[in-house]
Amino acid sequence: MQFWLEFFSIVAAIALVVQVVILTALFFQLRRTTESVNRLVGDLHSRVGPILTRVQILLDDTQPKISSMVNDASHIVYLARGQAQKIDRVFTDAADRLRGQLVQVDRILTGDARSGGRRGREVQAQFVAAGAEGLGAGAGN
Repeated sequence: MQFWLEFFSIVAAIALVVQVVILTALFFQLRRTTESVNRLVGDLHSRVGPILTRVQILLDDTQPKISSMVNDASHIVYLARGQAQKIDRVFTDAADRLRGQLVQVDRILTGDARSGGRRGREVQAQFVAAGAEGLGAGAGN
């Protein structure tokens, strides 16, 4: 029994020494890896720092220009909306006037035609002929 106790004590001591050696190797490897990572981070910082500085300067320079462009675009849209409203009013007014003139011409033509007047039929025939000529001329183009 004494032999087995000494044997297992020696095995445990060897295992303990092996663990200490492995942990020491891990410690030194971790220290080398940490130094390597620190070098990479320093190199990355030295390369990215100037790029970020340039980007910040570029953004600082272009920000007022972009704001000016947005303001100009807003003003252009405002002016275009006003012009579109004016054009709408002009066309609506012109269409209303044309409609009124057509109603008046219709009343004149139908009033003369109902009364059996020769002049009404002549004006109506001239109106129809002028419309046919206009359509014929428009089709020829």
